[in-house]
Amino acid sequence: MNKNVVITGTSRGIGYELVALFAKAGHNVLALSRNDKPISDLGMSNCYCFPCDITRKADVQKVTEFIAEQWRKVDILINNSGYLVNKPFEELDAEDFQRSYEVNVFGAVSMIKVVLPFMNKEGHVVNISSMGGVQGSAKFPGLAAYSSSKGAILTLTEVLAEEYKETGPAFNALALGAVQTEMLEEAFPGYKAPVTAKEMAQHIMEFSLNGHNLYNGKIMQVSSSTP
Repeated sequence: MNKNVVITGTSRGIGYELVALFAKAGHNVLALSRNDKPISDLGMSNCYCFPCDITRKADVQKVTEFIAEQWRKVDILINNSGYLVNKPFEELDAEDFQRSYEVNVFGAVSMIKVVLPFMNKEGHVVNISSMGGVQGSAKFPGLAAYSSSKGAILTLTEVLAEEYKETGPAFNALALGAVQTEMLEEAFPGYKAPVTAKEMAQHIMEFSLNGHNLYNGKIMQVSSSTP
């Protein structure tokens, strides 16, 4: 059965690959990113996109209007948008922290609020986080703003799963290890991750479609290394 899927952060990396995978599998996709050209260039009839900054109220309102007019139901929301800044703590300013939380936390909150009225008990919200946000995992210097924001989205996932456990949707989070994306290359030039964006997108798609049947309020660590 085809699903209605909303994905954020789709102009490149994991988000871009997710859109292609879902659309090719026959699902309806709403792809949201500030730059919609990479997705519109795919020319897929079951893929919808328009420029959307999830930190801007007016842009988020467009999402509400689209869903109400075109779909009236959302099966899956994947909060994939991410902002990563790599600086020593002493060089991070208030704007660095604010931007990290605006995208990685508040933007996800806005999207969840948008889709909730259109989701039923079988719906699934998947928040994409990072191993850097997991308590007890290896931490890296320079990622104070990024990793702390990714820790916040993990706790939010657990709280919302509890709050909506009777009515749905299910809420789960995937804490990803290093993935070879443009964002990683910009933050850590020359670093080579063990997983490609397409490989990770394949795993995320499968979990989004089926994970809510077994999990709710869970933080799944998706990394080949420990801790």
